[in-house]
Amino acid sequence: MSEEIKLGWEEWVSLPDLGLPALRAKVDTGARTSALHAYEIERFGPASKPKVRFAVHPIPGRDDLSIPCSAEIIDRREVISSNGEAESRYVIRTNIKVGTKSWPIEVTLTDRRGMSNHMLLGRQALTEAVTVVPAEKFQQPELSFDVYHSTRVRKMAPNRALRVAVLSREANYSTARLVAEGEERGHVVETIDTTRCYMAINALAPDVYYDGKRLPRYDAVIPRIVASITSYGTAVVRQFETIGTYCINGSAGITQSRDKLCAHQLMARHKIGMPNTAFAASPKDTDGLIGLVGTAPLIVKLLESTQGKGVVLAETKKAAQSVIDAFRGLKANFLVQDFVKEAAGEDIRCLVVGGKVVAAMKRTGAEGDFRSNLHRGGSAQVVRISKAEREAAVKAARVFGLKLAGVDLLRSEGGPKVLEVNSSPGLEGIEKASGKNIAGLLYDHIETHVRPQPVRRRKTD
Repeated sequence: MSEEIKLGWEEWVSLPDLGLPALRAKVDTGARTSALHAYEIERFGPASKPKVRFAVHPIPGRDDLSIPCSAEIIDRREVISSNGEAESRYVIRTNIKVGTKSWPIEVTLTDRRGMSNHMLLGRQALTEAVTVVPAEKFQQPELSFDVYHSTRVRKMAPNRALRVAVLSREANYSTARLVAEGEERGHVVETIDTTRCYMAINALAPDVYYDGKRLPRYDAVIPRIVASITSYGTAVVRQFETIGTYCINGSAGITQSRDKLCAHQLMARHKIGMPNTAFAASPKDTDGLIGLVGTAPLIVKLLESTQGKGVVLAETKKAAQSVIDAFRGLKANFLVQDFVKEAAGEDIRCLVVGGKVVAAMKRTGAEGDFRSNLHRGGSAQVVRISKAEREAAVKAARVFGLKLAGVDLLRSEGGPKVLEVNSSPGLEGIEKASGKNIAGLLYDHIETHVRPQPVRRRKTD
């Protein structure tokens, strides 16, 4: 920046590295340090290279517009504000653009809500080429807050370091991949044991706590809730939703997909193809229950079954009656389903991310086992799916509101039949079978989604 640039006491500026295309700044040569309005300021990342996450209201008086930002911390300084109070502030370095000129400046982060300008430019930000005209304002081309009311605010947002939580109790392949992929992209990914979370539930300050401390604000949460803690796990996810955190899979979708009876009823409501299914509580209804589904062989499935456990093939009507009586003797809830013979012990796992099938594999059961679960010794290979199968998988994930879902379906003579929608699909089998970076595709979705959302104009804007 060699040419001289004139600034008035108030100017339009932009901070492109932070995704702030328009700000009105006060130019104050009496202040040594520059300041940017920020709230929810939280340090994160390793001590060797700390970062700070914060949010900005770029338009004074519009607290409904929030731009999430993150940057590396270069210092922490004690700053004396205009009212004489000392405050310890994080310092970041970012590029400022005024007119056609751009140069790096240091900025401290502080809450400037209530002030007419949400940015202050101090002496340190003014190079030798800058001349300040104290009696004038807006010496440079005018910008507009209109950018925050259009999709341009999303397109102009830079890629930034995110703070992501993986809710998981298991140190397995999927959790390790999610952490490794996120860190490779420059994000900070923290694994949180769901059962060690507890919640403050109130209207003014709802929060999630962990090992005695309030958890920070995350840009995104990836729930990996195992079946044994569905109720408590979904309560934790619901709490993150309450405080406005983006959750890849919401609490309602996880709950509905885990409840097999609810899941089948929901799919039936939305006309999603599935095997004929029946449910009853009374032992007097055994023959009627079997009759609703069809003739043997039949599948009898516990509502709480996972990974093929609690799923029984009854090859004759008598065998079906015996299994049903046994389950009822245990006071267990179960479904009875038609056995799709033509599937021949194979099913298709479609992995849906952000409303798209990103990979599919055919799973074949171990010899003598009608179940195709990989956990039970089944094998997998990449498969090409039909348009109808793709549409069924996408629709099933959408019905449950899941952005990450493993949709299991059978190939039948009547078209694809959805067996199950899994809200915590394993990544190992599908990544190895397809050769695709599924964890990377999930982060692509997260990085796109967490970009700022435009807000509607008000009549007073």
